[in-house]
Amino acid sequence: MIRALLVLLALLPAVAAGADTPVAPTHGIAMHGDLRLPPGFAALPYVNPAAPKGGTIRQAVTGGFDTLNPHVVKGVPALGLGLTFESLLTRSWDEPFSLYGLLAESLEVAEDRSAVTFHLNPKARWHDGTPLTADDVLFSLAVQREHGTPNRRLFYAKVVTAEAPDARTVRFVFAPNPDGSVDREMPLLMGLMPIHSKAWWAGKPFERTTLEPVLGSGPYRVATVDPGRRITYERVPDYWGRDLPIRLGQYNADRVDYVYYRDDAVALEAFKAGEGDVRREIDPAKWANGYDGPALRDGRILREELPHRRPDASRGLILNTRRPLFADLRVRRALGMATDFAWMGRTLFHGALTRTASFYPNSELAAQGLPEGEELRVLDAFRDRLPPELFTQPFALPQTDGTGPAGSRNNLREALRLLAEAGWRIRDGRLADAEGRLFAFEVLLADPSEEKVALEFARSLDRLGMTVSVRAVDSAQFQARVERFDFDVTLRWWASTLSPGNEQLYYYGSEAAGQEGSRNLAGIRDSVVDAIARSIAEATTRADLVARVRALDRVLLWGHYMVPLFHSPVDRLARWSRLKRPEVTPLYGPLIETWWVEEGR
Repeated sequence: MIRALLVLLALLPAVAAGADTPVAPTHGIAMHGDLRLPPGFAALPYVNPAAPKGGTIRQAVTGGFDTLNPHVVKGVPALGLGLTFESLLTRSWDEPFSLYGLLAESLEVAEDRSAVTFHLNPKARWHDGTPLTADDVLFSLAVQREHGTPNRRLFYAKVVTAEAPDARTVRFVFAPNPDGSVDREMPLLMGLMPIHSKAWWAGKPFERTTLEPVLGSGPYRVATVDPGRRITYERVPDYWGRDLPIRLGQYNADRVDYVYYRDDAVALEAFKAGEGDVRREIDPAKWANGYDGPALRDGRILREELPHRRPDASRGLILNTRRPLFADLRVRRALGMATDFAWMGRTLFHGALTRTASFYPNSELAAQGLPEGEELRVLDAFRDRLPPELFTQPFALPQTDGTGPAGSRNNLREALRLLAEAGWRIRDGRLADAEGRLFAFEVLLADPSEEKVALEFARSLDRLGMTVSVRAVDSAQFQARVERFDFDVTLRWWASTLSPGNEQLYYYGSEAAGQEGSRNLAGIRDSVVDAIARSIAEATTRADLVARVRALDRVLLWGHYMVPLFHSPVDRLARWSRLKRPEVTPLYGPLIETWWVEEGR
């Protein structure tokens, strides 16, 4: 099957206009505008090129894993596998979306971005010392088109020609969109495609889970594996790319170690006891009260709040609209009106978080005020399919007085009014429909630490007559249920970069709603969302991109597909003082791969 697909890809014609227009090779590509780093740049601006090598960086984490191949649907992959795999290009995290040469030393992009040619670096090697060739790239495309994660299958289906003129050159041509436009993000997505060894995978089923370390080309390889409990990576001493400017000052530790714990409270105690070197803290309560001890007081543990300028994750209680219970917009809107989130933020999170009111919070991509300019032009095309309020009222979350569950009576009255319009009435103290069926559902969680939020949400809805149960399951069961969309409500998030693109269809598109394993957890099926999300990758300027993403944000917000929770404009990291970091924090926030262990500590 894979061989047939490779032959088919090579034979398909170049159908996109401009695919054969001669272009000059370049050292990278930006989604919009120009690259910030010139050809021959010395190093990335946020690294210490002279950082010493050596030592071990350990992280105490929660959950488990059952596979070492992160590029297929099945299984829960181990953390850190990105250290072993590489792509043709790699990101600069100080630019919205710019890629520079890695496995490919240069590329040629058609003027209309309908085609791209990559020239492989002749030094590129697999960990076994064999050369990385164009055949490996074509093989990687073929197996991930057939067996890869849903988002990759969606993207790579747009490749209509894939050929290797020689062992160091690969060329891709992309199909035009139905309206004849070109998906301008495709050259970048192909640059980020994980590359696998064709020879290593011969005779092995790519689509299955595996605990055999997969041959890679990256700066680390898997050293030891204790399935579900621990994975250790060792730095490859003769790593082929160690002297590349895009790699200098990174991957400095000799070993990287992830130790898994079932409970985050135990993981925190392990860190404090010296079983971990760095920890990202997402729980403000733990940040405020959980780190006290001798190591913090005498300076051996340092805590830092580092601002970032990326969109934070849009976290919330996601409503599965595949369930008839949540199909009605009025019901979804009512579900967000009963909880006093001002009280929750102050009481549970020490006032350290901001209530999320966007799918792209903490960024210029978030919809603001009323639509205007280019954003209004985008939305105007769908005016007859959008709620009129979207054009006349800024989106706003229900306001609460912060007094707790007994407050916010106006919100409760409005919620009951909406539920009544949707056919739900209070009968004997419980909310039921005309046939007497009770309004009852389950909130599915992956982490017991999330229960405090879910239980407060459930208690609030009890005042509307709803029956809400909360259930936390282990990571494997949670992953399996979420991939099958086997849940009513779950506490999850969507994460985007400063340059959203094709993945927005994977998050919110109608096709992804029926594709198991996709990130369209809410089951959104909306032709307006599809059209705007598809147009994002076609934006030719940064201003156009921002306008289209804001339009999508506004439509999603008015769809009430989740009850938004909170986000943070800073990264909270605790580290043992022997671990050092560069002075410069990039646009997207701190990167532990640029840190190093102080010699002798």
